[in-house]
Amino acid sequence: MEELELKYVMNRMPKSEDRNLPLMSLEEVRRARAFHESFPQYRETALADLSHMAEYLGLGGIYVKDERWRFGLNAFKVLGASYAMARYIAKETGEGEKALSYDYLTSPELEREFSGATFFTATDGNHGRGVAWAAKRLHQKAVVHMPKGSSKARYDNIAKEGARVTIEDMNYDDCVRLAAREAGQIAHGVVVQDTAWEGYTDIPGWIMQGYGTISDEAIEQLQEVEVLRPTHIIVQAGVGSLAASVVGYFANRFPDHPPKFIIVEAEAANCLYQGALKGSGESAVVKGDLKTIMAGLACGEPNILGWDILRNHADCFISAVDWVAAKGMRVLAVPLKGDPVVVSGESGAVGMGVLAQIMMHDAFTDLRKELDLGKNSQVLLFSTEGNTDPDYYRRVVWDGAYGIRENE
Repeated sequence: MEELELKYVMNRMPKSEDRNLPLMSLEEVRRARAFHESFPQYRETALADLSHMAEYLGLGGIYVKDERWRFGLNAFKVLGASYAMARYIAKETGEGEKALSYDYLTSPELEREFSGATFFTATDGNHGRGVAWAAKRLHQKAVVHMPKGSSKARYDNIAKEGARVTIEDMNYDDCVRLAAREAGQIAHGVVVQDTAWEGYTDIPGWIMQGYGTISDEAIEQLQEVEVLRPTHIIVQAGVGSLAASVVGYFANRFPDHPPKFIIVEAEAANCLYQGALKGSGESAVVKGDLKTIMAGLACGEPNILGWDILRNHADCFISAVDWVAAKGMRVLAVPLKGDPVVVSGESGAVGMGVLAQIMMHDAFTDLRKELDLGKNSQVLLFSTEGNTDPDYYRRVVWDGAYGIRENE
């Protein structure tokens, strides 16, 4: 395909037994949300209504869940990290539901009962910052490893939270393996990663449930503006944990009439797209440096829990080049008159970039028809991060880096 075109594949994979869908049941998500609401820093993040953009693109509505406000951390990742930590501590202490509250986790009672844990993770920045922030507030320790090429601004944000942080000469997936090795060498060493593999599923599952707070808030906010259900959801994916969390939640919420689910990845790390392209239902792995401006999506090995949910419920998988994310950043930063500004980073804005491309170019007429995207569509997007790397953000939005024909 020409570079102007996105690569996409409709989901024709055979269904599995769908054993992981209950992970994102409404009951589990509401338990996670109640935990988040116990934090003094908790505030519901905004849902931006881009009504003028929707009209311009020929859609009924566009709504963007703006996660830059989440706990003051400029990204959503803390939701999964904090909930997984709480579930781990609850399991270790045997306290169950009692442990799933901020007051208990910061109490002298817990300090007497539990000697503490060290949480290890690999990250491009947002997840590591969430782990470090949660560990500090819950009186635990954190060790964070970042892949080569990681931003100094993101490194500094993690270090400010008191974690031990390094930038390694390896890609993201190898950093995950490093974190797992180190965690196995000490007592109460725990890997907090949203990618699951055989033998490591509890914590990734809890992280996915923690992410469910975003979806639970979003549907309430949509219904407040009389959108009873979104007809289409576009959600970006790295290992696929957020995507599967969103898809799983809405598939459970609307079992008889689910939205159409569109999964978007960076072309350099499009393991889910490659799996869908194979068509067998088996997952795929993408190796190498995974170089993309969408640092939060630079993951080449899928979460096996998430993949199972996506192969059963996603409608379309899209692989996007970097300039599509850059276009999304600019569209959200400079909206049509009357629409709110959404400051969105590279990984957060790719959904908007993809939607604009699909609706504005004749090359995607067939895709629009297959997805039934049109004047009656109510589209939900997720801006998962704000301006987490100010120098890079200005380079894209101010200076026009990664234009349509630019090849950086």
